[in-house]
Amino acid sequence: MLDLKFVLENLSQVREGLKKKQFDLDPSPLKKGDQERKRLQKEHDELRYQQNQVSQEIQKRKKEGKSIDDLLTRMEGVARRVKEISSRMSAVETEIQDFLLKVPNIPHPSVPVGPDPKSNREVRCWGKIPRFSFSPREHWQIGEALGIMDFTAASRIAGSRFVVYKGIGARLERALINFMLDLHTKGHGYTEIWPPAMANTRSLTGTANLPKFEADLYKTTDGLYLIPTAEVPLTNLYQDEMIPEENLPLSLTAYTACFRSEAGSAGKDTQGLIRQHQFDKVELMKFATPDSSYDELEKLLSDAEKVLQLLEIPYRVVTLCTGDMSFASAKTYDIEVWLPGQNGGKGAYREISSCSNFEDFQARRVNTRFRPKGGGKPRFVHTLNGSGLAVGRTYAAILENFQDERGVRIPKALQPYLGVDAIFP
Repeated sequence: MLDLKFVLENLSQVREGLKKKQFDLDPSPLKKGDQERKRLQKEHDELRYQQNQVSQEIQKRKKEGKSIDDLLTRMEGVARRVKEISSRMSAVETEIQDFLLKVPNIPHPSVPVGPDPKSNREVRCWGKIPRFSFSPREHWQIGEALGIMDFTAASRIAGSRFVVYKGIGARLERALINFMLDLHTKGHGYTEIWPPAMANTRSLTGTANLPKFEADLYKTTDGLYLIPTAEVPLTNLYQDEMIPEENLPLSLTAYTACFRSEAGSAGKDTQGLIRQHQFDKVELMKFATPDSSYDELEKLLSDAEKVLQLLEIPYRVVTLCTGDMSFASAKTYDIEVWLPGQNGGKGAYREISSCSNFEDFQARRVNTRFRPKGGGKPRFVHTLNGSGLAVGRTYAAILENFQDERGVRIPKALQPYLGVDAIFP
C-alpha cells in the first residue's frame, strides 16, 4: 500500500508512475478524505481541550461549593460530539485505506516501460539448448508413457488440473523439494520455515492478494483461504512486529503446497503441469532495509537460478516491463525455463520463477518495521520474494530436457536424492 502523505505530496510523480502500470489514479477521493480527516482532527483536539478546561473548572467550583450543573450539561453535548467525530474519523480512515488498497505499487525507475510481455527485456541466457534426433515430446506425454503421472485418476478424484504422481514419479517430486531446500538452507543461508497452508483475510490483504485477486483463491467455510503461495505466510511472519536492523536481511525459505483457482485462464495450459489448481513450490523470502533491498533482489535471483544451473536445465532471465508486472511489485525478474516439447516440439521458454522487490508496499499492509541501528524513527522494511523454484514446472523441465527415446535421464545433482540415474518404462 502506498503512503498517503507521499502520494499527496508527490502527486504528479505518483500518477506518472502508475500510468506506466496502466492505472489512472483519480486523487480526488484521497484529497477529500484527507481534508475531512484533518478538519475532524482539529475539531476533536479543540473539544478535548475544552473538556480538560471544564474538568478543571468543575474541580474548582466543587471546592468553592458552587453549582456545576451548567458545566455538566455543557460537557454532555461536548462528549456526544467527540464520540460522533471519533466514529466519523474512523470511517474516513477506513475509506482512505480501502481506496489505497486498490492502488498498485509504483514501478522502479529501472523497469522497462511497455504495455505487455513484448516489452520485457532479456537480461541473460544460461545453458545449452538440447538437440534431439527425434521430435521431443511434452512432459505430460512422457510422464504418462512412463507410468509416473496419472491425470485421468486425478480427474476422477478432484477434477481437471490435478495430477497423481506414482512410484518413482512421486519420489522425483519429493527429491526436487528436498534438493531445493537443502541448497537454499545449506548453500545460501536461508532459514527453513514450515508455515500453515491456510491464511486469514488480513494476511492475504497484507500480500495484496486481497481484495483484488479474491477470485483466484479458494475460501474455506470458516473464512480462511488456502494459500496461493508460501509468500503469504512468510510475509506475515513478522506482522505488527519491529525487527532490529542488525537482524536484517532475513532470508527465509519454505516448501508448501499451493492452491489457485486459475480464474480467467480457461483454455490455457489445460494439459500437463504448467497451470494446476494444486502444485508444490519452494519459496524464497527476504526482509531487508530500503538501502539494501535491490542488492538483495539480485542475490535472491541468483539463488533461484542456481537450482537450474545445478540441474543443468537451460533458462533465461527477463526483466518484466511495467505492463506485465504484478500489482504489488516495484521490480520483477522472471526466470523462464526452456521446454523443448512445447510448441509442437519446437520448444519455448516458460516462466518457472518470479523474483520481486515490493519495497515497503507489503510492509505497510502487514505493519512490519525495523529500528535503525543508530536510533531514529522506525521505518518500514522492504519485502522480496521469489520461487526457488516451482517444483512441478521443474519436474516438467527435467522430463522434457532429459528425455531420450527410451525414457528420461536424471540430472547428476538429483541422483543422490533419487538413487537412480534414469527412469525407464
